[in-house]
Amino acid sequence: MPGTIAFVGLGAMGAEMAETLVSKQWRVVGYDIRRDAIDRLVKNGGHAAASAAEAAKGADALVLMVVNADQAESILFKDGALEALPAGGTIVLMATCAPGRVEAIAERVVASGRKFVDAPVSGGVAGAKGGTLTIMAAAPQATFDAARPMLEAMGSNLFYLGQKPGQGSAMKIVNQLMAGANLAVAAEAIAFAERAGVDTKVALELLTGSAAGSWMLKARGPRMVDYDNVVTSAVEIFVKDLGLVLDSGRALRMGLPIAAAAHQQYLAAAGMGLGSQDDSQVVQVYRSLSGKAKT
Repeated sequence: MPGTIAFVGLGAMGAEMAETLVSKQWRVVGYDIRRDAIDRLVKNGGHAAASAAEAAKGADALVLMVVNADQAESILFKDGALEALPAGGTIVLMATCAPGRVEAIAERVVASGRKFVDAPVSGGVAGAKGGTLTIMAAAPQATFDAARPMLEAMGSNLFYLGQKPGQGSAMKIVNQLMAGANLAVAAEAIAFAERAGVDTKVALELLTGSAAGSWMLKARGPRMVDYDNVVTSAVEIFVKDLGLVLDSGRALRMGLPIAAAAHQQYLAAAGMGLGSQDDSQVVQVYRSLSGKAKT
């Protein structure tokens, strides 16, 4: 079990994940480009670092909860975090990245004498806060077994996808395909009900309890009907993630027409200026077709 965890990336989910580790008696040293994010961690029992490399010094594991593979590579190889992590330490990449990029990062990490766990997550801010995330991990068996206590502290649904880094990320890409397409079609249904003159609150209650119901509809539907300005995951996240889905499909020579159609809706929402708003606001794209967008 690691004694000290360096945690880089204290965004909406990362902050909650780091604080969950602290609450379960792990020593967490955090870094983020936003000083207020670091201050929040310290206030809640964590420790501050002035850089990713400083956080990694003396740590047993370095968790990266960053935006993408570019950021992960920059932190590890350009900013010196990998070199600062003691030999034998473990890099745990928990961001959503293309499987091929993860494989390449893992090769460089292992060549440096450190270990690597590919461990993207699903479950949103609520899952991060409650320690109930779904974690899709891939690493050599011994590496995974050593990291298991830390992973289980953050997620109650831990799945082992195999010994090769990139397999966890491939599963996360599959998850994002379904989540993104499901949310887009839920938005289409709510906007369709609205256009047909159906009370959307009644429609949401009915659909949520019927065969058409889904986790995404239940979680995001209320904000489609009555937006409260809460952002649990922004529209831009699905612009990025479904883009990764389509890139992976091209690499595998597999057509993904539903994912492509859903991706266009998120792109359109971002083009309407809604990129930083909650992903439920993809519904505004459908409302715009009838001139009823609420931007």
